[in-house]
Amino acid sequence: MKRLLFITILLSVISIQAFTQDITCRFGFSYEISNDPHWGKDKPVITSVYPNSPAEKAEIKPYDIILAVEGKAVTDSVLDDIYLFLNPPGKEIVELTIKNFSEGLRKIKIKKECISAYSLNENQLATAFGMYAVEYTHERLFSCPFVTTQTKDDVDFSQFKSFDFTGTGENQPELAKKINDLIKKELMKRGLRYDPVSPDFMIQIYYAFNKNPNYKPKQIKKTSKKAEEEPPTDVFRYDITRDRMVKLPFLPPGTVETEAEYTLKLGLRFEDRKLKNGRIIWECEADELVNESYSLEDFAFVHIPLMTMQFPYVKYGRNVQYRLQKKKYNYTGINYNIDNIAQVASVDPFSPAAKAGIKAGDIIEFIEDKRMDRTSQQFTIAYRHFLVNTIKLRDQSTRFTDANGFPDCMEWDKSKYEKITKAFNEKKNLTAFSYLYRFAPFINPLGNNSLSFKLKRGDEKLEYILRPEIKSEITVVVE
Repeated sequence: MKRLLFITILLSVISIQAFTQDITCRFGFSYEISNDPHWGKDKPVITSVYPNSPAEKAEIKPYDIILAVEGKAVTDSVLDDIYLFLNPPGKEIVELTIKNFSEGLRKIKIKKECISAYSLNENQLATAFGMYAVEYTHERLFSCPFVTTQTKDDVDFSQFKSFDFTGTGENQPELAKKINDLIKKELMKRGLRYDPVSPDFMIQIYYAFNKNPNYKPKQIKKTSKKAEEEPPTDVFRYDITRDRMVKLPFLPPGTVETEAEYTLKLGLRFEDRKLKNGRIIWECEADELVNESYSLEDFAFVHIPLMTMQFPYVKYGRNVQYRLQKKKYNYTGINYNIDNIAQVASVDPFSPAAKAGIKAGDIIEFIEDKRMDRTSQQFTIAYRHFLVNTIKLRDQSTRFTDANGFPDCMEWDKSKYEKITKAFNEKKNLTAFSYLYRFAPFINPLGNNSLSFKLKRGDEKLEYILRPEIKSEITVVVE
């Protein structure tokens, strides 16, 4: 299981950073320099905003274009050193000038979040020990066979502020109304206005679900030996609204059309009504090969949020790839010393640990009666052995390959929770950091999510009972 190497890799990377600087800071967003002629060309465009980060608190949104930092414009001359430009030294609070669909430019002040480079926070540890509870913490990739096109004209999409739909009215089919409502919700998240009186662009939808007239069922050839067929490749997509990966009756990419019993089509077309009447400025079409009857409404419910993620910033003309990052873990606010994992490096202000009285320099001896007097390497080795020895307690039907290419990600078998809990409680497994998932029934069947920390401060022995916060983070981005 290659996944078992992850914690070692994580710890070694952070150790290298610790030698180069004492403090690491973050805003909590990722960005890239845009090559899209219609949205932020040659400027940093924010591609994702991390949950519970300074950027989220400052109300920065995906697809925001950064035009200036501390009043200094983003020009060609700063692109080679864009990281330093976005992180001016000596500045704890940085002012960004942002452009999006809103009227006028926005000036946003964002405070950096900084911790010692010699420490590990619980967010990092939740990722490193994610196989303790893959149900709650994992990354997955999935793709959709969308075809996205834009106008070839030189037009800045930020000039468009409002939209409406063609074909609306009393005679509109109920399905079309539902699809339009889904589109409206997604575009309004971008800052666009729904304006049925004087819209800047109109949205036309089209859809169809048909029997495939070219369908030819596969003929299984009779041989003297039992025919060996390749197992079917399941198609999974993430349902953003319901927060779950769903298995869909679609045939995988590369399937010959004649093998599909049905075909499904759903398209969105945006038509200019502001600058050049009738011009198509953006279009996205989904074409699926389907092996059983399937609801267009269900398809729209899952896929409209994914299709509209390519507006206004297009990264793929065909076959869009997405990354799902999901994390749910207990947060106490303790940051651990990377060189002595049992030592508290720092405590986040106003966190459960800070309110309880835990301080930097404290030595944690036990978390829920699980020993902490071990090195990072010893925890890593024990984690590896634990996962190998408990693989038989996993539900094989939930197997998936995660975003890092690890093929053996599986949830715990619900019928074996009693044995799983026993494995977590075995001293040799060094599962102290399973406290990050203590709310899970396979770790703590009692359901109480309080945590006991026994620690030493000088010669004094102390015990603190913490009620952690449960942090939930879900992001879906175009990869």
